[in-house]
Amino acid sequence: MNVTKSEVKCSQLPADKSPKEGSPQKNSAEHKGYAEAHNSERIAENNITNADLSKEGLHEQILDRDNMNSAYKRVKSNKGAHGIDGMEVDELLQYLKENGSQLRQSILDGKYRPNPVRRVEIPKEDGKKKRNLGIPTVVDRVVQQAISQVLTAIYERQFSDNSYGFRPGRSAHQAIRKCQENVDEGYKYVVDMDLEKYFDTVNQSKLVEVLSRTIRDGRVISLIHKYLRAGVIVRYKFEETEIGVPQGGPLSPILSNIMLTELDKELEKRGHRFVRYADDLLIFCRSRKSAERTLRNILPFIENKLFLKVNREKTVVDYVGKVKFLGFSFYRYKGKTRIRIHPKSVVKMRRKVKELTSRSNGMGNETRATKLRRYIMGWINYFKIADIKKLLSDTDEWMRRRIRMIYWKQWKRLRTRFKMLKSLGVHKQKAWEYANTRKGYWRISNSPILSKSLNNETIKGFGFLFFSEYYRQVTA
Repeated sequence: MNVTKSEVKCSQLPADKSPKEGSPQKNSAEHKGYAEAHNSERIAENNITNADLSKEGLHEQILDRDNMNSAYKRVKSNKGAHGIDGMEVDELLQYLKENGSQLRQSILDGKYRPNPVRRVEIPKEDGKKKRNLGIPTVVDRVVQQAISQVLTAIYERQFSDNSYGFRPGRSAHQAIRKCQENVDEGYKYVVDMDLEKYFDTVNQSKLVEVLSRTIRDGRVISLIHKYLRAGVIVRYKFEETEIGVPQGGPLSPILSNIMLTELDKELEKRGHRFVRYADDLLIFCRSRKSAERTLRNILPFIENKLFLKVNREKTVVDYVGKVKFLGFSFYRYKGKTRIRIHPKSVVKMRRKVKELTSRSNGMGNETRATKLRRYIMGWINYFKIADIKKLLSDTDEWMRRRIRMIYWKQWKRLRTRFKMLKSLGVHKQKAWEYANTRKGYWRISNSPILSKSLNNETIKGFGFLFFSEYYRQVTA
């Protein structure tokens, strides 16, 4: 495979458009790094050095007006943060009106140069480690989305029925139901595969090789490779991206599925039952010995053929009831497999509710109620397929106590407490008695007087939503 290089520059912003505050700026010390990042590499297939030769016209399909408009609408609806140029999603339409034709022509000519992504670190569930996200500029997000839409139409026919992540018409719920089905059919032991920092360690050469088996338009391969090699800005410094697929742009999900479809095909060829959601993978077996043998046999393929890293410490063989998959777990009841929420997911949820109901986070009660409502609705919609009635009831009781504690703290003065208790229907003598209490916030929040005055209906009237209430709404 031959590679040719081009150093033609294509700016995404008008000359008078300056980056917003906090956006990385180029300086003389970094100039060399930026120049190296913008050496656009063209990858040709089958030793054909002219990557401009098109066999299927996919390049034109990507840049088709309808496809680009659809990509713009998707990026617009997803919103999201700005990239290194500081351009916000709201500014995108005007930019495309003024520069859309130039942008399209530069891509057609092979002169387009993607910007480096902006590195953002978000904490993982344990709160200790962080996940790296790469935020592309909004213009690059439109182009990536346009590529993704065309690739999805092509590759959906190739993807496995056992793959559920980042695919149209498929969901995490379907993946969990498939796991449930496998266990009910006697496959009670699993290989819980952990691919170490998958998105950060994808071998780009292997990915390009896999892409080239299907995509015969070298210009499309070249454009994708430019995105892979665009680089990343970390604390205002440019870093090359020689490995990995930056997680955070519209292109990374489809590319990750294309790469891992190679693993899906191998597992199917060997006759294994499995469920994969993005880089989360469970391989189902009838016995522990069979699962251990499966792990030993599949490791060489993953590491030596796909050049991916397997985390040996986190990859385990275990009874299905002991593993966590997509936040869920499984248990057996009356001969049937049931779904429950994994304890770690419960801890994460309670941590979030505690954060939103903190007495000292400076949040107004209306804002607090709105944020809690959004979180509860999203959480319930995701976990509603699990057996959670008892958990929700206990969580609501605990959350309401925390809300009462917030209001009690806000009624800080004796006079205010007395006035508020009376307004909520507490007898004058009792209101005065409780207003003078010296008990701590948490203790008083569970007192009969506060439970009756700030009862469930009163708290709902303040705009708060309860887990159990919303669960009944969505499962009725």
